[in-house]
Amino acid sequence: MSSTNSQVIRCKAAVAWEAGKPLVIEEVQVAPPQKMEVRVKILFTSLCHTDVYFWEAKGQTPLFPRIFGHEAGGIVESVGEGVTELAPGDHVLPVFTGECKECRHCKSAESNMCDLLRINTDRGVMIGDGKSRFSKDGKPIYHFVGTSTFSEYTVVHVGCLAKINPAAPMDKVCVLSCGISTGLGAALNVAKPTKGSTVAIFGLGAVGLAAAEGARIAGASRIIGVDLNANRFNEAKKFGVTQFVNPKDHDKPIQEVLIGMTDGGVDRSIECTGNVSAMISAFECVHDGWGVAVLVGVPNKDDAFKTHPMNLLNERTLKGTFFGNYKPRTDIPVVVERYMNKEMGLELDKFITHRVPFSEINKAFDYMLRGESIRCIITMDN
Repeated sequence: MSSTNSQVIRCKAAVAWEAGKPLVIEEVQVAPPQKMEVRVKILFTSLCHTDVYFWEAKGQTPLFPRIFGHEAGGIVESVGEGVTELAPGDHVLPVFTGECKECRHCKSAESNMCDLLRINTDRGVMIGDGKSRFSKDGKPIYHFVGTSTFSEYTVVHVGCLAKINPAAPMDKVCVLSCGISTGLGAALNVAKPTKGSTVAIFGLGAVGLAAAEGARIAGASRIIGVDLNANRFNEAKKFGVTQFVNPKDHDKPIQEVLIGMTDGGVDRSIECTGNVSAMISAFECVHDGWGVAVLVGVPNKDDAFKTHPMNLLNERTLKGTFFGNYKPRTDIPVVVERYMNKEMGLELDKFITHRVPFSEINKAFDYMLRGESIRCIITMDN
């Protein structure tokens, strides 16, 4: 039987017609997958702060109407020409960045920043032919980061799909397709704290909590959470955070506070806010000689990082990471497997604070805007 379905599918999608306005459940048309593309039936999706940021369209070029969503799990419905690694019925996680397996980055063991499929937040069309696969009444609806999972069916480049064990609980592992993997990998793959070490986590949102989880899994004995919201500390304890520091409670730079608390500085720090001042603090709070600071948060385009060169000459290391240094197609299936086999001690249930049906997707936005949710799982109605 051919795995390619050339028929247009009609299904429900949550369409953002304009910035900051509630999403509207519409019937849309989803075109068949073209060369190197896959059409996926989405079963579960979740809301990430990145969706909210671009939905609000604050500080970036607005592109509407658009179908958001990029943390999800689903089943392959059909594949386009040239797709050999996936077939109808396969379970997959769409990922906002990709792995073509052919460029220098994909062939390097040191990089996951694919030349072809690296995240592009401005592109609202498929990379192959520059067209959208979504439409309503003959008019195109734009894609978001190549995934657009707020739709019962979506079309994704094959390089942005991680094939996972069909026995994996899709309503949980779907959160591994963005924020949780980003924070977890920042700790395990980049910071690499040693057993008994001290780690500072700047920002205790979903990514920061995942970084704390990674530090806990690695065996860090002291995990210091740094956040301006004191209400986050109790929740953070579940992820291994042992101490909480609020910069607002101190009259000197937070890096000086942390250095004083830790006999010269922390062994590792992971910055998850995107605030450039926090990035500088995260670097300057690590111990000289061996300290490593990892930047995860995305700064404003006009920001500049400033520190004295002696901080580097004194053998502190500054690193950046993208998606936790995970290669989507190669590494994420392994993380899912290790989670299922309880090999790494990763506890995904802690990240899932709310669940709503697809018809009530706007509730997920409300929960996040009020700061009440880490991850809200949206169950598709199909």
